[in-house]
Amino acid sequence: MDLGRRAVRPPGLPSPPKPPEDAWVLMGERERSLAVAEAEFEEVPIAPRGVGRNDGQPGAAKPREPLTLPPMAPLTLGRARVVAVMNQKGGVGKTTTVINLAAALAQAGSRVLIVDLDAQGNCATGLGIRKADVERSTRDLLLQPEVAGACRYATSIENLHLVVGDRRLVGIEDVLVSELGRESRLAEGLEPLLPHYDLVLIDTPPNLGLLAVNAMCAADGVVIPVQTEYFALEGIAMLLRTVEQVRLRLNPRLGVDGVLMTMHAPTLLNNQIAGQLREHLGNAVVEPPIRRNIRLAEATSEGEPIHVHAPRSNGGQDHLRIAQALGRRWGLSKG
Repeated sequence: MDLGRRAVRPPGLPSPPKPPEDAWVLMGERERSLAVAEAEFEEVPIAPRGVGRNDGQPGAAKPREPLTLPPMAPLTLGRARVVAVMNQKGGVGKTTTVINLAAALAQAGSRVLIVDLDAQGNCATGLGIRKADVERSTRDLLLQPEVAGACRYATSIENLHLVVGDRRLVGIEDVLVSELGRESRLAEGLEPLLPHYDLVLIDTPPNLGLLAVNAMCAADGVVIPVQTEYFALEGIAMLLRTVEQVRLRLNPRLGVDGVLMTMHAPTLLNNQIAGQLREHLGNAVVEPPIRRNIRLAEATSEGEPIHVHAPRSNGGQDHLRIAQALGRRWGLSKG
């Protein structure tokens, strides 16, 4: 049947009865379907499938090129090392890593400051600080560098201080975008604080916006938490491209201090991804993988680091080993 032609009623035949009102709706739907059927679409090329290493079988994964990491910046005596904990993907354990890494190093005797750049403010929650009682936050640190000293709050962990992030950070990028030197506002705010600490850890938002660029401009290095799941290498490659751009144009000392494998489970897929990360990133991968552990979630809900809540748990032991490994890289020999 040719859908492009309409039937013609021969002369002399009686007109068909008028359809009910609802039928016009159905006919309209039919007309639209005919129009779709008659429409012509342009040809869309089929995406090429992966090519295997040797046999060329369709669907096989193409071997990846090794990732080139910016070198770790040298240590500076008498000045805190500033480290941004980054991943543009949410839910990979950035905040958990920041809280427990900072707490472990502070318990070992290092002076540590956490700067929370995320409007969710989960660092305060995880350290038992009521955000409603906070007068100055990270927003003040960014917009008023002269009050940097008053933006810090002590925690229950000795030697560990926090600059609280909260909902006042919502819209801060719109404020900064019209400011001169907008990428360096965090670096300006941190400058007077650096002589008083051994380490500054920056918890970044799950994107690569202006706040994340501020973190990279202020940092000596980045630590990248990544889940041992599919697309892990793609996410790291995307972040590394941004790091290279910041390193080239804004902060030549910026390097990669380490890659952490988080939320690891002893499954075949997780172990394969962990093997790929070790193969492509080499010594940049900090061992051991941090295993999935319900105690980590419990510690956050209690407002305590894992080393206080359940130090003998898998999460407590893994974070302690990670802190020791990174502490050696950063020259924090205390404890």
